[in-house]
Amino acid sequence: MELLAPAGTLEVFEVAVEAGADAVYIGAPFFNARELARHFTLAEVAAMIDHGHKHGTRVYLAMNSLIKEDEVAKAVESLAVLEKLEPDALIIQDLGLYYLLKKFFPKIRIHASTLMATHNTMAVEKLAAMGYSRVVLPRENTIAEIKQITASTDVEIEVFVHGAMCFSYSGLCLFSSFQGGRSSLRGRCVQPCRRRYTWQGRGKAKGGSGYLFSMNDLEGIDLLPELAAAGVSSLKIEGRMRSSSYVGNVVRAYRMVLDGAPGDKGVLAAARHLLNNAMGRKSTRGYFPTSRPSDVLAPQHSGNIGIFLGKLKPGRGRLATIKINGPLIVGDRLRLHREKSGERQGFSLRKIKVGGAFVEQAAKGAVVSLELPVPAGPGDSIYKVDSAAGRGRPLGRGISPERFAGRLEELDVEGRVTKIIAEISGASRQAGAANLSAPLPGGSKTARPGRGGGNVPLPLWFRSDDPFLVKQRFPIMPERLVINLSGEAFNRFLRMKKSGPLFRRIVWALPFVIDEDKLSFFRERIAGLVELGSREWQIGHVSQSEFFKGLGCRLYGDYTLNVLNSLGARVLKENGLAGGLVSIENDRANLAGICRSTGDFRKGMTVYGFPALFTSRYSGPPMQYDRIFKSPRGESFLLRQAWGYTRALPTQPFSLLAELAGLAKLGLDYGMVDLSGHPLTGKVMEDIARGITGLAKGEKAVGFNFHRTLS
Repeated sequence: MELLAPAGTLEVFEVAVEAGADAVYIGAPFFNARELARHFTLAEVAAMIDHGHKHGTRVYLAMNSLIKEDEVAKAVESLAVLEKLEPDALIIQDLGLYYLLKKFFPKIRIHASTLMATHNTMAVEKLAAMGYSRVVLPRENTIAEIKQITASTDVEIEVFVHGAMCFSYSGLCLFSSFQGGRSSLRGRCVQPCRRRYTWQGRGKAKGGSGYLFSMNDLEGIDLLPELAAAGVSSLKIEGRMRSSSYVGNVVRAYRMVLDGAPGDKGVLAAARHLLNNAMGRKSTRGYFPTSRPSDVLAPQHSGNIGIFLGKLKPGRGRLATIKINGPLIVGDRLRLHREKSGERQGFSLRKIKVGGAFVEQAAKGAVVSLELPVPAGPGDSIYKVDSAAGRGRPLGRGISPERFAGRLEELDVEGRVTKIIAEISGASRQAGAANLSAPLPGGSKTARPGRGGGNVPLPLWFRSDDPFLVKQRFPIMPERLVINLSGEAFNRFLRMKKSGPLFRRIVWALPFVIDEDKLSFFRERIAGLVELGSREWQIGHVSQSEFFKGLGCRLYGDYTLNVLNSLGARVLKENGLAGGLVSIENDRANLAGICRSTGDFRKGMTVYGFPALFTSRYSGPPMQYDRIFKSPRGESFLLRQAWGYTRALPTQPFSLLAELAGLAKLGLDYGMVDLSGHPLTGKVMEDIARGITGLAKGEKAVGFNFHRTLS
């Protein structure tokens, strides 16, 4: 198995190579899912590839951020240069980047990022058929599921074996974006899952507070024989923002076990000693042993990495006193955790004061005074995240970016970039001139008055978990009714008397995550519904199109396909989709760009709903379903279960109902009113009617990123 290490700096890269990594992954400039970290220059990337190859180490570039429409030209330019640098592979999630790579840069190997949520055999097989040479599985897969996946395909399978875990499936988290436009899918996550939350309620229902969704760190070092037997090709260590000491210790530990005799307890003990010095969080085997783990959360801890040094006693100004739980040296890297807000701030320790005198170091148990970057508050705590000892080592002579700066200027890519952009732009102009008004069977471009009366400028689709949606009184006649397929919904539908025009407008929707053991259930239900005449479907993952081969169905995409540029829509069309929802994270300007360039691909967008801010496989304590929880900033959210997964929903709806005329002018073809997770009531329909007409204020609603700039 390949041992794959992270690197966020030149120093860490060199340490990873020296420690024995078979491969190292680094962020590609501007388009990677660690955008909050420092960018590498192209000269640095070239130097690292050169250094790695000289030492027999493969170098992968993580270009795994979603790209906006106005970033496509920059992406083409980056790919043209990177092709010349000859990395061993690019790690991507964006379907638009996939389009560029397959059409214009076919020699570059591509790996499917874990952000693509490729979690079952059908999904892996689909991506393999699309030309991905490797798939990075979600951290939620069990070893048993991994074994089933590897047995079904020849494509390389990579799994995370060590490092941070997200509460949500990667690629399905909107929490950071919803709260402030900082998209985790674009590398800007502010980690709201690491904050303290409080359950709301009274009496017996009253709950406590804690770091309810903060995950422990994954550690699979004692499972390497099982992962090898399961057919894993690559073991990935998380941590492109971690220190050189962390990466060095972790890589050496795993290298030691991989090279040692299987089952050697002495080697494993020595490796664990190295891991203990890496200053990570409390460890867990994660989902490897079971899909229902009991030790992945530690709600009593803040989720900070490093050694917990203790709680601070605020002093005058920025001084604070603390009895330290571990040794300190001037120059150590510390992190201040602010209890009230949940914010974290890193800093280097400049001064240590013991008994009125300044010292260079202090032993565990000492009472010391520290100078903080900001004044401490009640309950604030300090973590040691890196040691000054051994840090700041000089770079080896093998990594010399200066040697490549001039050479990069000589790369002749301008002509090729211009040609590719011209070809894309020409296709976009053709698409923009295509017929955007072709009606769907049984529908029309302009919505008709419904039983509730009134015209709207944009056709609306209504979505629910309940097939009794067809019996509702709508404020306007829906163009389509979308029913989320589940066992309960299927059985209720079979019992219903299927009369009336709305039954012919049903589109069945598949969930975005389908566990391996649920594939047969969905195959059987799809076959049964198609036999009953259901020919229109909405899919949550690009691979789900495989369910419908040869069935003559019309397919649409859910917003979970994360279409943030028109090239991604082209990929969906090439894979048989007639249309779909663009990313719910879109802002107005980006949506306009997509609409100009996608032609007869029918573009929809969610215009009302309570979107899942995270979707997690975890369902144990301290989860309390159908309860509201509140952040330190006073934001309220609702915890629900759907399709067997834990989901956090906003308590106030996302609504663009007042924007329907503007959305139609932008070129959008339909809007989705998503009532998933909420009971069908007359009040809901009244609120939607008020939102459409603007006659009165309905519920307080938020516009997500539509009225701001998605970063």
